[in-house]
Amino acid sequence: MSGAHLTFSYLPPYDHQALLKFLAQRAVPGLELCPDQNFQFVRVVRFTADQQSHLGWVALRFEPSAHQVHVTHSESLRSVVPQLMQQVRWALDLEADPAAIEPVLAKDFSHCTGWRVPGTWDGFELAVRAVLGQQITVAAAKTLTQRLVHTLGEPLTTPWPELTHAFPTPAVLQDVADETLGQLGIVRQRQRAIKALAQAVCEGRLNLHPGVDLPATLATLLSLHGIGEWTAQYIAMRALRWPDAFPSGDVVLQQRLGVRGGPQPARAAHALSQVWQPWRSYAVIRLWHGHEV
Repeated sequence: MSGAHLTFSYLPPYDHQALLKFLAQRAVPGLELCPDQNFQFVRVVRFTADQQSHLGWVALRFEPSAHQVHVTHSESLRSVVPQLMQQVRWALDLEADPAAIEPVLAKDFSHCTGWRVPGTWDGFELAVRAVLGQQITVAAAKTLTQRLVHTLGEPLTTPWPELTHAFPTPAVLQDVADETLGQLGIVRQRQRAIKALAQAVCEGRLNLHPGVDLPATLATLLSLHGIGEWTAQYIAMRALRWPDAFPSGDVVLQQRLGVRGGPQPARAAHALSQVWQPWRSYAVIRLWHGHEV
């Protein structure tokens, strides 16, 4: 495997195995690969610079003993390395400060020390995948995303035969026929949501990158067809890197917090979450996947 190399450091504790498990469960064939060896994750990425699209691949390998992540990337990404470096930090939550986060969560989540909030390589991709995952299993959402990627994503050649396509661009999804999406098994409501997201991004009304005006971005998301509070909070947590997102209407969160069967469970979950501010995104990940409180 040829390519250029970068190395990133992070502050321990960092549970790399938990993060890789999260990514592996959601890895879309053709777009992502999570080999069960060497703490590795590989995927196709796209960056835009000077109105030009730069398509390539990145391979990540954790070195836990050194608190480092080694990144190899395709030569096609050499001109966008500054963007790539920032995206690696966001995607792997390398800028998190455990000294600030862990004391707030330690009482309730001592079994999840070092868990980070997985980010994304592209905010639009994350938003579309969130829509596809509404009210269905992770496996079912992965199947729909795979169909979308293989049908509408740009093909490319990589050192891994299993890694073959990029995620479709907003321009492609804005113009795709409803019939095409329907043939992929995407129901009409989600078709409209995906196209609304794509149109908002293409028109410049929606920017799904960290650092944006959070209240304004959430308001724009909630104004789009098919985007409710859960989806907006999920996008804020993973794409916008908001550390205090909390989708209080989430059924699993309500079950973990023991309020699902009571009156106004969303309000009860929201009230219980206050103790974890301003790090509720980290509490959400631990409630979803740590199973204990």
